[in-house]
Amino acid sequence: MGRLFGTDGVRGLANAELTAELALQVASAAATALAPESGRRTAVVGRDPRASGEMLEAAIVAGLTSAGVDVLRVGVLPTPAVAFLTGDLDASLGVMISASHNPMPDNGIKIFAEGGHKLDDEVEDRIEALVAGSGERRAPTGAGIGRVHTVHDAEDRYLRHLASALETSLAGLTVVVDCAHGAASVVAPDAYRAAGATVIAINAEPDGLNINDHCGSTHIEGLRKAVIDHGADLGLAHDGDADRCLAIDASGSLIDGDAIMTVLALGMRDAGELVGNTLVATVMSNLGLHIAMREAGISLVTTAVGDRYVLESLRSGGFSLGGEQSGHVVLPAFGTTGDGVLTGLLLMGRMAQTGRPIAELASAMKTLPQVLVNVKVADKRAVAGSPVVIEAVAAAERSLGENGRVLLRPSGTEQLVRVMVEASDLDVARKLADELAGTVASV
Repeated sequence: MGRLFGTDGVRGLANAELTAELALQVASAAATALAPESGRRTAVVGRDPRASGEMLEAAIVAGLTSAGVDVLRVGVLPTPAVAFLTGDLDASLGVMISASHNPMPDNGIKIFAEGGHKLDDEVEDRIEALVAGSGERRAPTGAGIGRVHTVHDAEDRYLRHLASALETSLAGLTVVVDCAHGAASVVAPDAYRAAGATVIAINAEPDGLNINDHCGSTHIEGLRKAVIDHGADLGLAHDGDADRCLAIDASGSLIDGDAIMTVLALGMRDAGELVGNTLVATVMSNLGLHIAMREAGISLVTTAVGDRYVLESLRSGGFSLGGEQSGHVVLPAFGTTGDGVLTGLLLMGRMAQTGRPIAELASAMKTLPQVLVNVKVADKRAVAGSPVVIEAVAAAERSLGENGRVLLRPSGTEQLVRVMVEASDLDVARKLADELAGTVASV
C-alpha cells in the first residue's frame, strides 16, 4: 500500500480509490491512535455538500463508533468550523469529509487531533500502520460501542466564533461572495451580513453534484463579472470546504493569497499584533511578497507547500500570521487551520478600518511574473531527483541571478512535477519554464 496521507489528508476518487471500506478503516484507526484508552471519547464529524460525503460519513461514523468513540455530527460545515468545533466541544478528534477545491467526483478525509490541530507525520504514520494491519485496533462490544449524536447548534457556535474576531463594522461595504456551491454556502453570507456588509451571494445552491463546478476560488471569472456588474467594493471566492479565500477588487483584478497576507500583515504590524514582526509563507509565494515584506521591515519565514507546514512553523515560532498563495490564511489567535470566511471578514475589516479600497491596500505588493507548468510523469520522486533535472534547474537559476527564482517540486497528491519560474520579465519566465518542463518530461 502506498502512503495514504498526502499534503492535506487522505484524498482520492470517491468509491474507487477512496472507498467506504477504506474510510471505515481510517476512522477506526484514527480513533485508536487519537482517542484516550478510557474516559470521555468523542469525535466531531462534518462534511462538505458533495454527494459522496453522505456515503463516506456513514462509513466514518461506523468506524469511529466501532472503536468505542461517540460521534458528534455537525453536518455540512466548512473545514475550519470542524477544526474549531473539535476544540470547542472538547472532542478527542475531528474528521472533515472533503476534497476541498477538487472536482465533485473526488473526496477526502481530513483528521484533526484534540484541540482541532492537524496531525503530525508520526500520528499519520501510526494511523497508516493500523490501516495496514500493523497493530491492534480497539473493538469494544456491548455498552462500549460508541453512540451517535447531532450537534444542533454547530453552525451558530461557529458564527459566534467568527463574529468575535472582528472589531470593526462592515457597514457600507458591498461584497459579492462566491460560495463554490460548497460548505461556504451554509455560513459565509450569514457571517458577512452579521458583520454589517451588504452581501450578494453567488453559487450558493449546493445540490451535491455542482461543488466547485466552474465556480469558487479555482474559477474566478464569474465572480469578476458579478463584482463589476453589481458595482461591488470587492468579491470573495471560497473553495468547496471554505478554507481558502481569494479576492477580486472593484475593477475585477485578482487579489491572491500573497496580496491578502500583505494587507493583513501590514495591518497587524501597525496594531502591534504581528508576533516577532514575522510572516510565515510557503516556497510557492511570489518573490514580490518577499520584496514587500523586506521593504516593510517584516521577516518572512518560508516552509514546504501545504498549510500543515505553515501551521507547524507558526506553532514552533509562536507567530501570528501565515498562509499560502492559494488563499489559505492561518491566524492562530482565531483558529488552528486556514479559514476562508475568517480571512474575508478580516480583509474587509481592514478596508473598513482604513477607509481604503482593497486595490490600494494590496498595492503594497507588486507581483512578479510567475509561470507554473504541471508535467505528468510516471514517478514524480525519481524525476524530481534526477541529476539531469537538478542541473537544468541550477542552470536556469544562474541565468536569472537575483532577478527571479526557480522552484521544482513533486505534487503532493498526483503524479505531477510542478515547475515554477519567476522573473522580472514574463517572456523570460515562460521560456525557462517551458525549457525545464521539456527536460522533466524527457527524463
